[in-house]
Amino acid sequence: MITKIEKITEESLLKSVELLKSGEVIGIPTETVYGLGAVGTMPSAVKKIFEVKGRPADNPLIAHVHKDYDLNKLVYIEHDYVYELLKAYTPGPLTLVFKSKKVVCEEATCGGETLAVRIPSHKGCQSLLKLLDMPLVAPSANLSKHTSPVTAQHVYNDLDGKIPLILDGGKCSGGIESTVLDVTEKVPRILRAGLITKEMVEKVVGACLIAEHKEGDKVKSPGVKYKHYQPKCQTALFSREQIEEIKKEYKKYKEQNKIPFIMCDSDMAKNFEGYNLLNLGETEEEIARNLYEKLLEGEKIADIIIAVEMPNEKGIYLGITNRLKKSCG
Repeated sequence: MITKIEKITEESLLKSVELLKSGEVIGIPTETVYGLGAVGTMPSAVKKIFEVKGRPADNPLIAHVHKDYDLNKLVYIEHDYVYELLKAYTPGPLTLVFKSKKVVCEEATCGGETLAVRIPSHKGCQSLLKLLDMPLVAPSANLSKHTSPVTAQHVYNDLDGKIPLILDGGKCSGGIESTVLDVTEKVPRILRAGLITKEMVEKVVGACLIAEHKEGDKVKSPGVKYKHYQPKCQTALFSREQIEEIKKEYKKYKEQNKIPFIMCDSDMAKNFEGYNLLNLGETEEEIARNLYEKLLEGEKIADIIIAVEMPNEKGIYLGITNRLKKSCG
């Protein structure tokens, strides 16, 4: 199979819809990361996603719909606070988990009773979803456990020859996957942290819990059960207090004629002048936007990425920390 990267145009959108309706899977841009999309009502197409990625069969997918789509077609909205969340944070990087009406096939929900739904804000993705007017299920468009893609080229590097088309919508503005929020109970629960923070949810709803995932739990959300986001080189993760240990680790690899890189935020980088650095930036938003790009850059030039933890685990840092622990911990 020949894989093509095409800019988003009227012609490429029409071609994408034709491919999707024929049962193919394609690479699509969103504001978070690039997705690997298939029509969620077509079991054979959804199965292709798992085959292309090498994804575990018990790791459910998120359904993506356009901003004017009637969610009541797909799920049961049981709590009034959901409408307030939809008004405040969608379209955007928020995924809501509902009880499913079983319109989206069980291959996408892995046989579960719930369905995760998102309304992405990326204009090109919205145009595609509006033209398709069907739920498009999509995990990140990379090989399973590898670092998530934030450019069309990243998708191509992993999936060349496996899919017919990648829509190029530019670099993702968010950089990490959406927040996944379980809204099946009276108090919403964060299943996966992201750019919509606990504090942001509490501002609208008044209360928000953070789920504790235990062995044997039925998985409602992607990104919670397996090791994820890993680059192809060695990695290590250190706390901010371990500056001397980080320098020793760096020196150890240099003495072995290997190439180490330290990945950290701009403030932390001040401690490592003269060292090989992957600088993530200053603000929470900038660090999230750059994280996967720097991991993918690092795997090409480093024998080991020595990552440094974030200043705290509040706000967006909680989602960044989650990715760091799964990719480098």
